[in-house]
Amino acid sequence: MNVRRNQFDGHLRELAKAIIEMGERVEQTIARSVEALQEGNVELARRVIDEDRGINAMEDKIGETGVMLIATQQPVAKDLRRILIAFKIAGDLERMGDLAADVAKAALRIGQDGLIKPLADIPRMAGLVRQMTKESILAFTQENIDLACKLARLDDEVDHLHSRNLQELFMLGAGNADRIGKAMLLAFVSRYLERIADHATNIGESVVYLIKGKRPDLNQ
Repeated sequence: MNVRRNQFDGHLRELAKAIIEMGERVEQTIARSVEALQEGNVELARRVIDEDRGINAMEDKIGETGVMLIATQQPVAKDLRRILIAFKIAGDLERMGDLAADVAKAALRIGQDGLIKPLADIPRMAGLVRQMTKESILAFTQENIDLACKLARLDDEVDHLHSRNLQELFMLGAGNADRIGKAMLLAFVSRYLERIADHATNIGESVVYLIKGKRPDLNQ
C-alpha cells in the first residue's frame, strides 16, 4: 500500500512540475508579446505566436497525465480534487497563452509604423499579470490560500489601469482617422491583458477550492 501511495505521490509531483513549467512558459510569452509591441519587433511577435502551439501541447500532456492517474489510481477526496484542479489550471494557462499571442498579433499589425503614444499603463499591466501568473502557480504548489486571495487585489489594480488606458486611448483616437486604428489595437491589447489577469484570478479560486472544498468568487 505504501509503495502504491509513494508512486501516486510521485505522479502528483510530476503533474505539479508540469503546471509550473507551463506557468513559466506563459509568463515568458506575456513578457515577449509586450516587448514586441513596445519595440515594434515583428520577428519577436511572430515567435510568440508560433510558441502558442507549445503551450497548447503542454495542456494536452497535463490532461493525459491526469486522465491516466484517475483511470489507474482511482483517487478520491482531495487527491481527486488536486487532479481536477490541475486540469482547470492548465485550461486557464492555455487561454492566457492564447491572449498573449493575441497581444503579439496586435504588435504584428502595428509593426514598425510606431505607436500613437508612449506606452505606460500597458507595460504596468503586463508586469502585474506576470506577477499574478507566477503567484497563482506558487499558490497552487504551496496550497497557499493567502497568496491565492491576494490575486483579487492585483486583479483590481489591473482593472483600474485598463479603465484608465481605455479613457486615454478614446481621447487620442476621437476624431482622428489616422490614429483611431492604432488606438483600437492598443485598446484590444489592454483588454487581452485584463483577461489574462481574470484567468490568473480563476487559478486563485481553484486553489481555494482545492484547500477548502468551496469555490469563492475572487473576480467580484
